[in-house]
Amino acid sequence: MTTAIKMNLKYALTAIFLAVFAIFTASASPQDTAKKSDKFDAGKLIIEHISDSHEWHVTGEGENTIALPLPVILYTDKGLEFFCSCNFKHDEATYQGKNYSYKLNEKNQVEVVGANNEVDEAATAKVIDFSITKNVASLFFSAALLLIIFLSVAGSYKKNAGKAPSGLQGFFEPIIIFIRDDIAKQSIGPKYERFMPYLLTVFFFIWFGNLLGMIPLLPGGANLTGNIAVTAVLAVLTFIITTINANKNYWHHVIAMPGVPKPVLLILTPIEIMGVFLRPFVLMIRLFANITAGHIIALSFFCLIFIFGEMNKGLGLGIGVFAVAFNVFMGLLELLVALIQAYVFTLLSAIYFGAALEEPHHHDESIV
Repeated sequence: MTTAIKMNLKYALTAIFLAVFAIFTASASPQDTAKKSDKFDAGKLIIEHISDSHEWHVTGEGENTIALPLPVILYTDKGLEFFCSCNFKHDEATYQGKNYSYKLNEKNQVEVVGANNEVDEAATAKVIDFSITKNVASLFFSAALLLIIFLSVAGSYKKNAGKAPSGLQGFFEPIIIFIRDDIAKQSIGPKYERFMPYLLTVFFFIWFGNLLGMIPLLPGGANLTGNIAVTAVLAVLTFIITTINANKNYWHHVIAMPGVPKPVLLILTPIEIMGVFLRPFVLMIRLFANITAGHIIALSFFCLIFIFGEMNKGLGLGIGVFAVAFNVFMGLLELLVALIQAYVFTLLSAIYFGAALEEPHHHDESIV
């Protein structure tokens, strides 16, 4: 099921990009170049929605934008700077801080500008951005939501000890038991309990983040689990836990696999060592690519409404009916994908933990 969904997403994403590219190519002409800036820019809209930002966009565009401003925190060679992102009212707006003048570039990155409003690359290189961006704010919200829900569930377990679960406890208990019995126990073995806090945390964090990313309005709309920095941190945590808990048998199989002739080890050992570092990389890319692809596909079909609408209002209406219907289907599919990706990341993490704790088998000693 998971493989089929991934393949469908890849093929659909490729088809969308080809369709949008063909439409732009067909509709653009030398005579339209002067008016190109007035046309709907699908690529810009999609990138803005899946990328991080210094404000949490709600609705509108340009001067009519309604957004939640977020704090900008910059560390410069002259000291810290604190100010609100509302000071960047539009793309060309600059803010005069106590150390430098700043503005946001097209990639939503803070740059230092000089007196002539040109970017000072030397000064910009000295600025480190610690701002509370949209993804960071979403991360804090997801963490707070997890704490509120599971502290409540933990309280229910203490209060209703020995009684049938109800409310939030009744909803989450089957999921927790599933992770314990079908993921942790099956993949790790008798020592599964020490890994349960991490496995439960990473599963619900990814699941909640995926679901919140599907909500178009606050507190949703952030592409948290589709941010490669977030998936990289999760993957590195799995790698660190695996490495710390790995036993001698694990490293023996990585460095010098028992029963393998020494000449073969010259080829096999580098591959095994590379595999140790490739595992977290695969975890990172898998989650990032699947979540981001889902957002891009949904946004691409919405964009088709406006692209065809610029050509002909009737055509835009017809495509709109199809696009909305497809997005309803994609929304239902994304609900499933949101759960599957949380499950896959948790399962692979548990498998890596189990491999690190695996004890040597007696038949290894008999291999010549």
